[in-house]
Parts: sequence; C-alpha cells; structure tokens
Amino acid sequence: MVKLVTDNETTINLDELARQGARKVLMQALELEVEEFIQTHKNEVDENGHRKVVRNGKGQSRSLTLSSGAIDIEAPRVNDKRVGKKFTSEILPTYLRKSPKIESLMPILYLRGVSTLKMKDTVEQFLGKGTMGSSPATVSKLIKFWERDLEQFKRRKLTKKYVYLWADGVHVKVRLGDDKKVCLLVIIGVDENGYKELLSVEQGYRESTEGWLASLRNLVDRGLNMPKVAVGDGALGFWSALRELEEFKDTKEQRCWVHKIKNVLNKLPKRVQVEAKSFLHEMMKAPDLASAELAKKNFEKVFETKYPKAVECIEKDWSELVTFFNTPAEHWVSLRTTNPIESSFASVKLRTKSTRGAGSKQSAATMAFKLLQECEKRWRPIRGWREIEKLLQGIEFKDGVMINPQERNQEAAAM
Repeated sequence: MVKLVTDNETTINLDELARQGARKVLMQALELEVEEFIQTHKNEVDENGHRKVVRNGKGQSRSLTLSSGAIDIEAPRVNDKRVGKKFTSEILPTYLRKSPKIESLMPILYLRGVSTLKMKDTVEQFLGKGTMGSSPATVSKLIKFWERDLEQFKRRKLTKKYVYLWADGVHVKVRLGDDKKVCLLVIIGVDENGYKELLSVEQGYRESTEGWLASLRNLVDRGLNMPKVAVGDGALGFWSALRELEEFKDTKEQRCWVHKIKNVLNKLPKRVQVEAKSFLHEMMKAPDLASAELAKKNFEKVFETKYPKAVECIEKDWSELVTFFNTPAEHWVSLRTTNPIESSFASVKLRTKSTRGAGSKQSAATMAFKLLQECEKRWRPIRGWREIEKLLQGIEFKDGVMINPQERNQEAAAM
C-alpha cells in the first residue's frame, strides 16, 4: 500500500487521504451554499427588524457513502422563518446517504452476478467499513423497485420521432416454473437526434408472432411513429407481426448480416467456410448495390453446384439484406446487424450464467431491463446522425447518397 507522511509524522494511506479531501471539499461547498442562500434573503426581516433567514449551527453527524469511501459529515443548518419556505441543500439533500454513483453501483453489482449475501462484503472491499445500504434486505427492496420501474417503463409515452428499430429475441434460463427458458423480446430505436433508446422489453414465447404483435402494438399505443427501417434476424415471428400492422406498412425490412452469415456457413463444410466468408463479407461491405450483387454472383458460381442450400439461404432474403443501400452511407455500419442488442445482452447472459439462471420469468425480464438501462447510458449517437432529418422529410437515398429531385423525376419518367 502506498503511504504518505505528513508534517507531524502521521502516516495515512491514499484512500484515507481521498476521503479527507472529499470531506473538506464537501464542507466548503456546503458552507458556500448556505452563505449564498443567507445573503440572497438578507433583506427579508420580521416586524422587529430581525432577519428571517440566519445560520443555525450544524446538523447531527451522519455517514455519507461516496465513491472514495464512507465519511462523516456535519452539514451547516439554516433557520428559515419564512412562511411556507424551507432551506434544502441541493448539494446534500436531507435524507441522502449515498452519492448517485453509489446508488448505481448497487444494482450493477447485483446484476453482474454478486449475490445479495455477498453484497455487503463486496462493497466494503471497495469503499471501506461503514458503507450504508448494502445489506441483503436493501438489495431485495431494490429488486421490487426495479419491477415497478419496468411496469412504468412499459406505459411511458413516446414523444420523439424514431427512424430505425432493432428487434431481437434473446433466450434466458430460469430456475423456477415449468419452462426453463424465457424469450425476452427487445426493441431499441434510433430517435431524430441519432440517439439509441430502449423502447421495449417483453416476455415472449419462442419469438412468436403473437408476442411480437403485443410488443409492437404497445409501442404504437404509446405513440410510436412509423420508422423508416426495422432491423432483425430471420425469425419469422417479428416480420410477420410487422407486416400485419397497418402502422408499419411502409417500414422497410433489413435482415441482420451477422445472423445470415452464420446461417449460410452452417450449410457449408468447414474446409470451404473461410472462402465463403470472404464472399459474404464482400457483399455486406460493398460500396454500392451493384458491387454487392456482383459478389453474390461470384459466390453462386463457386458454391451453387455442390452446396445449393447455402446459395438458397442467401438468395431467399436478398432484397431484405440490401435495404441499407437506400439509407445514408454513414448509417450502414449500424443497420447491417442487430449488434446494439446482441452486445448489450452479453451483460444479461453473464448475470444468468453466474447465478445459474434467473429466478423466474418476471425476474429475468426485470434483470434484462435494468441491465439494458445501464448499457443505454453508454450508447452513443449513430454515425451521420445529421442525415436523419432528411430521411424524416422523405428525402430518398441510393447507394448511400441523397437522390436529388431532378434525378428522381428522370428515373420515374424512364419507367
């Protein structure tokens, strides 16, 4: 452990120094806040000419958990005699015992696989003895709060415009009940400013059409506009549901290339998979539709005779695989796969693996919801987000480039 020696020969460790520094800075901020508040109201006096807002010593000492550890603090008090008014610190609210970062740490630790019984020891290893709110009872209460949050999330109104959707069903193991797996139906949207947003987390049954219909109808009822493109794998349930709803009649379908490549390679022997993958990546990353179709023809020439099922696999969804060419080129990397959902669900799978599955279907959905919310905090806007406004205005793109009205009229006339 690194140690420092002060002028009075007292040896303290760096963690203690950080806590002392945090306490000093916090006390200074609280003193300044109180002083500013008092000065703001110094002209408010009663009938005897006495100020209504004055200092009133310090409050009782309380333990506050910060990222640097637990500290004891005595906040300055204010005697506020104004009718119906009361001073409340914005820096240190009356009942705050943990900083917001610590409030986030608790669910993250639990959801990443730390059991309720081990929570207190785990937190104290990082933040020191005396850390508040890490008992099994506290974590159990948190889970109840998360379930309530999920229900509120399912009812919240959607007031933004969304241009893209990603949809995927992820299977999670559960320990209780007859079904040992639950399929969580997840939808993520891209709003008018390019930000990814979690829109829906629902319990489904094997990615059925009925499950996806319920999810999509819920989104429509909450105010979802018609997105330009929906991205998903080849699961028939989602696409059948999308086509059945009038609200998505003009939404274009984009198949996930990562899923498609895996499906094609599964129909080929290992000795030719490397060569086949090269052709498939050439199609996926082609600079324009013509180049992608040329790569597909070359793939067919090489594999059609011996491996017709592999060729058929790529051919049957071809028009849905190349939808992205009619969007801005900057968006292609985001639209070719369902990676935003796949990568985020790695955290869910980690938690269920460490706990041998979620306790129930409800806890699986709740766990996924909270983990995805934590992931959402780190999601970045998609590349080329400024082009979204053009899409929402109805401007069309071809091979990643905006089509000007004159060119579009010429093409229409030629037809």
